[in-house]
Amino acid sequence: MSSLLSERTDPGTSRIKDISGPEAVRLMEMGLTPGRKIEVVRTAPMGFPIEIKVRGYLLSLRESEAKCITVE
Repeated sequence: MSSLLSERTDPGTSRIKDISGPEAVRLMEMGLTPGRKIEVVRTAPMGFPIEIKVRGYLLSLRESEAKCITVE
C-alpha cells in the first residue's frame, strides 16, 4: 500500500517508491532515491518538520518536501 510520506508521521520504516514534484531533484541530491529504505525518527509537536534517517544520517523534511515522496 502506497502513501505520501507526509501522511506517515508515526515512527517506523518505509521504502521510497517514487519522488515527484518541485522538490524532487533536490531530494534525490540529498540521497532520497526510489527503492531506498527510510525511517521516520520523530516529528515536531505540530507535525512538521519530520526527521528521517536515510543512508545512516538524519534529515529533517518540511511538509512540502514530504508531500513529494511516495512510500510503501
